[in-house]
Amino acid sequence: MGSEENDVKLRILQAAKKLFAQQGFNATTVRQICEEAGANVSLVSYYFGGKDKVFEALFKEYFSHDILDGDELSRMEAVSGLKLLIREITAYGQREPEIVSLLQQEIVLQSPRMDKIQELTLPIWTLLRDWLKLGREQGVFHFRSLDHTFISVLGSILFHNKTFYFKQLLDNNEEDPNWFLEDLTRFIFQAIGYEEQG
Repeated sequence: MGSEENDVKLRILQAAKKLFAQQGFNATTVRQICEEAGANVSLVSYYFGGKDKVFEALFKEYFSHDILDGDELSRMEAVSGLKLLIREITAYGQREPEIVSLLQQEIVLQSPRMDKIQELTLPIWTLLRDWLKLGREQGVFHFRSLDHTFISVLGSILFHNKTFYFKQLLDNNEEDPNWFLEDLTRFIFQAIGYEEQG
């Protein structure tokens, strides 16, 4: 595959990422994607096989798999594992806000594309649930319902970036992203009843 072909494919993916995040998958047309990308409409079918395949290619190209790499992950203890997930998912959200926005839209709409998203994300959410369960079994986390806690922690990590809805209620201070990570981590660990050992 030549560099020109790669360049066109990447422009199409970047345009699709932007437009799907702004307008949603259903409201975005192939023509709009190609206009944004400066590409011929026929190239979406040629390179990808249609709009649905562009969607799949987006998640293959931009969804981070790094968090699941490494044998040491399965041997991590609950506190370190949970901190790792919070850090990595938050960093990914800062790197790829459009993919996170698209992911959130698809979840809320319970779209027919959920199967493809679940293939990629369920291993990460399974790790989160497993570390919460392990921490409770080891007596370092203290909460009543694993299911409720899992959903609450997941929501805190995944949906925190929708602050534009509440913009008029916020101080609108530009804060250091590290402060946000520290605050989010502290909030989650306090919510699950973790007491740091002195």
